[in-house]
Parts: sequence; C-alpha cells; structure tokens
Amino acid sequence: MPVKPFGIPPAEAVKLIKAKGFDLMPSFDWRDVWANTHAGAFTVAKSAGFNILGDIYEAVGAAQEGRLTFKEFREQLQPILEKKGWWGKRQVVDPETGEAVLAQLGSPRRLEIIYRTNLRQAEAAGKWARIQALKHKRPFLRYVSVMDKKTREEHRAWHGLILPVDHHFWNEHMPPNGWNCRCSVMHLSQDQLNRWGWNVSDEGAIPFMETEPWLDERGGRVLDIPRGIDPAFAHNPGAVAIEVHAARALANTLAGLPPEVAEAARKSSAEFIARALARGGIT
Repeated sequence: MPVKPFGIPPAEAVKLIKAKGFDLMPSFDWRDVWANTHAGAFTVAKSAGFNILGDIYEAVGAAQEGRLTFKEFREQLQPILEKKGWWGKRQVVDPETGEAVLAQLGSPRRLEIIYRTNLRQAEAAGKWARIQALKHKRPFLRYVSVMDKKTREEHRAWHGLILPVDHHFWNEHMPPNGWNCRCSVMHLSQDQLNRWGWNVSDEGAIPFMETEPWLDERGGRVLDIPRGIDPAFAHNPGAVAIEVHAARALANTLAGLPPEVAEAARKSSAEFIARALARGGIT
C-alpha cells in the first residue's frame, strides 16, 4: 500500500505535490537544494543532465494520490529511466566542479528512497497544515516513535514527549527526522490528555536538545544540526512549505513563468495553504 505514515487522508499532501510540480529543479547533489527550495520545487539528486524529473514527478504524484504502490511505482519508472540512461553506476560530470565522478543513478534502492522520502515529507507538510487549522481545539502534539530495535536512540528518547503546537521544539523536530525515519505525532486536546492521564512535558526535561556542528563540504559551511536529526531533515517541512507557498500565492514570485503558468502555480499553492489559513494565519 502507499505510505500513509500519519493515517490521514492525503488531501493536503496531494495539493503540495501538485504545487511543487510547477518548478522541476534538476540537481546534482542533495546538498545543492535545501529546505525552502525543496518546499517549493521538486528535485532529485543526480538528475542534472538527464530528462527524467518529469517522469519521476508524475509517478510520485500518482503514488501520493494512492494510485501507485511502491512496486507499481518502480515497475512504471525503471524502464523509462533505463531508456534515458539514468540507471546504475556511470560517470557523470559535476556541474559545480567540472569533474567526472562515478555516481549511483537509478536503482531499486534509490527509487525506494525517492518514493518514501517524498511521500513522507508531503504528508508531514499536509499534517502540519491541519494542525495549524485545528490547534485552537487541539493545542498539543505528542511525539511517537516506533520503539523497536531500528529506532534511533534520540528518537526513542523523544517518544511520549508532549508540547504545545507552537513550541520551538517542533521547528526542527517535526517528523520525519531522518532517512527512513518512521516517527510521527499525535495531535491532542486537553480533554484527551486528561482522559489518558498524560501531562505536558517539563520544559527543562526535553532530551537531546543540543546541536552538533556538521560540515557541508559541498557548500563550504558549518551548520549546527540538532543531535539525532539528519541534516536534510533539520526543519519542519510543513511550516517551511506553508511559508514558501503563502509567498507564492500572495505575491508575484513567479515572474519568470508564462502568465498562465504562474497563475496556475499560485492557485495550486493557495489550495495547499488554505487549510492552514482557515483559523487565521501562519505561525
């Protein structure tokens, strides 16, 4: 079955995927495209120089709508990617350095990562839009880890943590928090906390809030990344997506597109953020 990590209808996630489809951005390295750009555009690492982004985007969109299982996603894409030369290991030129490097292009494993990561991130963004719309009724979030032998130490420690929706913890710790992260959140009211005997967590007892320096060799910078979070995931995908698509919907940020395409993009972005704006704004 398609990945539905939060167990919710994927309406907002589908709208986000649609809105991102107006900007297909080839890239060479995952470090070339960060959170804000990812939120507004669709990209795949090592896609630069290959005419394959449209094919992958269409398949991801179909998967998010619930029309493709991973097996179907792979079976649909693999022959197309093989025909276009984006498969296996081969020498490709890094556009930043001009050097030829041996790179892994398409493979069953790569397709699984593309499938799961895009669906998880889109559903996390859709979940956040709903959280913003309903936080006046359910003002708390509870971190939920799978709690098996595959669970990261830090994610295990966050399991059961309950904090207000607007707590700064969620700015960087909103799941997914890494490659193949299976964590999620529960959106809760005060009545639900009372019913289950749960309490809001002590501010001073939040585990693993420290950061660690991470060298982005590609960009030549050192970033402070929260411990237990993979660098590409150290942000709230929903909050970033709402910010990016609100700017697109409310301002002229698509001047380079034909007017009719820009208008369609703005409309799609507005449809995604409508849920979050239903109760009066973005936080």
